[in-house]
Amino acid sequence: MKKRYLILSLLVALGMITFLDRICMSVAGSRIIDDLNFSTEQWGWIQGAFILSYGLFQIPLGILADRWGPRAVLVGIVLWWSLFTGLTGLVSGFMVMLGVRFMFGIGEAGAYPGMSCTVARWFPTGQRAMSQGFIWAASRLGGALAPLMVVPVQKVYGWRASFFLLGLIGLAWGMIWYLFARNSPAEQPGIQDSELDEISAGKKPVQKTAAPWGQIVRAKQFWLILSMYWFYVWGSWFYFSWLHTFLVKGRGFSEEQMGLYSALPFVLGTFSNVMGGYLSDWAAKKIGLRLGRRIIGTVCLALSATLLAGAGLSGDKVSVILLLSLSFGVMDLMLPSAWAVCLDVGHKYAGAISGAMNTAGNLGGFLCTVLFGYIVKMSNNNYNVPLFVIAAMLMISSLLFSRIDSSHPLAAEDVKTE
Repeated sequence: MKKRYLILSLLVALGMITFLDRICMSVAGSRIIDDLNFSTEQWGWIQGAFILSYGLFQIPLGILADRWGPRAVLVGIVLWWSLFTGLTGLVSGFMVMLGVRFMFGIGEAGAYPGMSCTVARWFPTGQRAMSQGFIWAASRLGGALAPLMVVPVQKVYGWRASFFLLGLIGLAWGMIWYLFARNSPAEQPGIQDSELDEISAGKKPVQKTAAPWGQIVRAKQFWLILSMYWFYVWGSWFYFSWLHTFLVKGRGFSEEQMGLYSALPFVLGTFSNVMGGYLSDWAAKKIGLRLGRRIIGTVCLALSATLLAGAGLSGDKVSVILLLSLSFGVMDLMLPSAWAVCLDVGHKYAGAISGAMNTAGNLGGFLCTVLFGYIVKMSNNNYNVPLFVIAAMLMISSLLFSRIDSSHPLAAEDVKTE
């Protein structure tokens, strides 16, 4: 097996772990709210504390991955967030829970910028969206497995035990990554010259260069990417933070039904990310980066918005699950294109650009998660109203994606590369 596919398999495993850890909080939400007497608004702030730190530390940790290499950075952040995953199971008060989840978010903030940095170094242009697709598919598989794993554990041992278990899994991954991964293909023991020839970034170790932020922030494309992702993440964070509570408290599903049905959107997302990665690379090859990435992102986001609004209008439980699942699946068909855009325009600054994009997105996710609880309260405990707000945000994201040009690098020195 080629060495880059070993690296990808480890990143796929990490993608799964990231969402097992974060979705665990949402799955256990109803039990935690009842056990610790949290209000709807407090629960929104607890979920938002993670998203806030997750967003704020994307750029710093993305820059660290670019400069120091993803090997050490990924080890450090995984050990950090695994520690705070375990500590979540020890918390009994609102303010302490806020602090622990904020610290947990700092660690997870470096995961996807670090993985994007790795993909940029290890994979040629024509396999970048495919690689991102597998990573994001694994994250959705983690989201699908989370309720199937957490609900049985918390029914027997309580909600706290699930956090202890997941913390140990993260620690194991960190040790394996440090043993087998290297920062670039040229540093990897046993790699063949033929594989190095296939990977443009693998002919020599990547130089530690600072991103030219003065040039980047003046680029229109940079702000389009950030804005597009800011509006898009309103949609994804509904599923990550409120879906499970929505099903139990908003639509009357039992805990067992929630554990089963809440996995369906993530199952579709798993396949959609793989398909979306191949589709994006195929479209980029056939009709060019500019139109290939743009068409997929624009169409998928618009369709996802329509399906989500339909879920808010539907009163039938089967229809709601179907519409919510399809909305998330179509949304995720877009995701590899969005992250491939960061690699297309960022080149050797891919970690910093993807970190900036994810920072902007998760600041939007923070607002969505916190405001969701307040909107529910102001609408007399109506959990449908926030869905219409989120659907509008997805439609705006679609319009912004239609203006992004992936064929134009943000740094002038990269214009003639690749």
